[in-house]
Amino acid sequence: MPNSEPNTITGTAGYVLHDVPHLSHYIPHLTTYPNPLQGNPSYSVVNQHFVDMDDSVAQQIIVHKNSPRGTHFRRAGPRQKVYFDSEDVHACIVTCGGLCPGVNTVIREIVCGLHHMYGVNEVLGIEGGYSGFYSRNTIPLTPKDVNDIHKRGGTILGTSQGEGGNDTGKIVDSIQDRGINQVYILGGDGTQRGASVIFEEIRRRGLKVSVVGIPESVDNDIPVIDKSLGFDTAVEEAQRAINAAHVEAESTENGIGVVKLMGRFSGFIAMYATLASRDVDCCLIPESPFYLEGPCGLFEFIRKRLTENGHMVIVIAEGAGQELISESLSAMNKQDSAGNKLLQDVGLWLSQKIKDHFAESKKMAITLKYIDPTYMVRAVPSIASDNVYCTLLAQSAVHGAMAGYTGFTVGVVNGRHSYIPFYRINEGEKKVVITDRMWARLLSSTNQPSFLNPKGTQLTKP
Repeated sequence: MPNSEPNTITGTAGYVLHDVPHLSHYIPHLTTYPNPLQGNPSYSVVNQHFVDMDDSVAQQIIVHKNSPRGTHFRRAGPRQKVYFDSEDVHACIVTCGGLCPGVNTVIREIVCGLHHMYGVNEVLGIEGGYSGFYSRNTIPLTPKDVNDIHKRGGTILGTSQGEGGNDTGKIVDSIQDRGINQVYILGGDGTQRGASVIFEEIRRRGLKVSVVGIPESVDNDIPVIDKSLGFDTAVEEAQRAINAAHVEAESTENGIGVVKLMGRFSGFIAMYATLASRDVDCCLIPESPFYLEGPCGLFEFIRKRLTENGHMVIVIAEGAGQELISESLSAMNKQDSAGNKLLQDVGLWLSQKIKDHFAESKKMAITLKYIDPTYMVRAVPSIASDNVYCTLLAQSAVHGAMAGYTGFTVGVVNGRHSYIPFYRINEGEKKVVITDRMWARLLSSTNQPSFLNPKGTQLTKP
């Protein structure tokens, strides 16, 4: 099977399995071993130790009685046979890209899962992201070393950009020279694309090395999976900023609180934080265009809400309204070192536009407070729900690697942990669907307009 081709298995009634690569696909006559979980005291209470080899998870669970069964992914979990002798496993963990709550928890649980479930004692941490592979920066990781790291934000291994500027050949040379045979890669879309390239080179060389991705993006913009690790924590932390903005706004006459949240291209944090808060009057996200002047514009809505309530709170995602910022025209195509489009500060821009508008109209005096917790929401330790989620992701990753699967990302699909091939994770960014019910629920909650452009053409539909 050529490296670039998906491994698709079809069955009856329109069943399609987007399968993940396996070491046995390109290395013949591999030795298998009984899974150590069979004798693990912790698993003695489990009625069924192992996942059936034919178990799969449906991507779409809403079906009609005559509709085809649709796309599926291989179900995550321990297999009866493993492809690594525990004493021969030399694993490594690397973290790349932006910070995200829960990364340290995943590191901890990979180390502890390998050790306690499979008896693996050789785990290295690669410091400083992908470049750490060939700059020889490593630290040993034992359960004792990682015991308390889940209580900290950030990553104990350090990070760097997820793709671009890294030498894949040198990375794989380092993996080969060190005798590493399991690679766990934590990061967002750029990191997972880098992981896919590393896997392709490992497979080209015919190395017995499992490459496993664990997706982390605070923006929750990774396709296929239900949500990214750390997302719940980011939404929870965003509540603090929204609450502060609400207190400031309601404490003065015609007070306005503006809060800018993370979300370069996807407005999930802003949307969910708004729905959770109930104190937000208007939520602006990249997927839903808006305009300022004229009938049904933002300024008119602000005036109406202030007249009704005497105060209001606006939440705006960092990627919203970029096309409205005239100063950004010359910077629209500029990129940072990681290849991401440079964004103008829409929060400051919008705050100043609101101030200028009401100062010029002289019909209503306002007091505006701008709060920017952008990076605060991702630098905090993960909350309880994310800690549980990270634990399960880490353990699913370990089970998959030990079972010989490779070239996959572990994630939750419709509530079930699954193994997803890299090409599906890297097919694009997940975005808020503004014609879906969730966005309609937000419009109903805030009672904000579905903005129309000045010519009356509808841009969004509840």
